[in-house]
Amino acid sequence: MGLPVEIFRNVRRIELRTKKIVNNLFSGEYHSVFKGQGMEFDEVREYQYGDDVRMIDWNVTARTGKPHIKKFCEERELTVMLMVDASASGDFGTGQQMKGQMAVEICALLAFSAIKNNDRVGLIIFTDRIEKYVPPRKGRSHVLRVIRELLYFKPEGKGTDIGNALDYMNKVIRRRSVVFVISDFLDNQWERPLQVANKKHDAVAIAISDRREKELPDVGLIELEDAETGEILLVDTSDPELRKAFAKEAYKTSKEREKIFRKRDVDFVEISTDKSYVDPLVMFFRKRASMK
Repeated sequence: MGLPVEIFRNVRRIELRTKKIVNNLFSGEYHSVFKGQGMEFDEVREYQYGDDVRMIDWNVTARTGKPHIKKFCEERELTVMLMVDASASGDFGTGQQMKGQMAVEICALLAFSAIKNNDRVGLIIFTDRIEKYVPPRKGRSHVLRVIRELLYFKPEGKGTDIGNALDYMNKVIRRRSVVFVISDFLDNQWERPLQVANKKHDAVAIAISDRREKELPDVGLIELEDAETGEILLVDTSDPELRKAFAKEAYKTSKEREKIFRKRDVDFVEISTDKSYVDPLVMFFRKRASMK
C-alpha cells in the first residue's frame, strides 16, 4: 500500500530541501571530516624505489623472486547513527520551527550526506525509553524511511533518558560508528554513558534550544507547563528580578553542559530554533576538518 499523499508530500519536501543543501554546500564538509575508520588491504604490487620497506610482502617476494609490497587504501564506508530525542520537550519552539521539527531536518541533512558518500545510516528514537530502532543500511529509500519515522512516529514516553539510549546503542552497534546525539539535553545522568559511547565510537552532540528557554519576555502573568511532567507554574514575567534569575540559571545550565562536553572530549554543536541550523553545522565541520 502506498503512502498517504500528505505524508509523501512532507517527506518529499524535506528531501528536496535538505538534498539541495547537501549538494550545494555540505557534502564536502562531511567527507573531509568523516573519511573512514581505518585502512584495508587493496593489492600486492612490485616494489618501486621509495616504497616503505616495512610494507614488503615476504611470501609473495619469496614466491616470485622479486620484492613486492602490500598496498592499503582507506576504508571509506562508515556507519552513521542518528540518536534522536523525541521527548515532549521537543514540541516547543518560538522561533522558525519547533525543536523536534528542526531535529528532523538536521537528521535528513546528515543522512543524505552519508548516503552521498555511500555510508550506512541507522536511527534510534528515544524518550525515557527506546521507542524505535532502525538498523543501519544504505540507499535513498532507506533514508526516506528514516525521515518518515522521524516525522510520524508517535512516542509512548514523554520524559528523557539519554543515558539509557546511549547504553542501548553501545549494545546493538558493535562496529565503530559516527554517532550524532540530537537532543535539548534537558536531562541528567548522561555524562558517563556519553563518555563510554565516545570511546567506542565517534560521538557528536547536537544541542537544540529555543531562546525562550534562556530568557523570559515581559508579558505579565503566564502559565508555564513542563511538557514532560505536566507540572504547571504561574509566573509573573513583569518582575525584572525573576527574569534576571531565569536568564542566569539558563546560562549556568548551558555552560555546565558545555563543560561536560569539553571534559569528556565530545564534539558538540549549539543550534537555536530562531536561526538557521545550516551555518552552525558547516562551521563545526570546517573547524573539525582543519584540526585533523
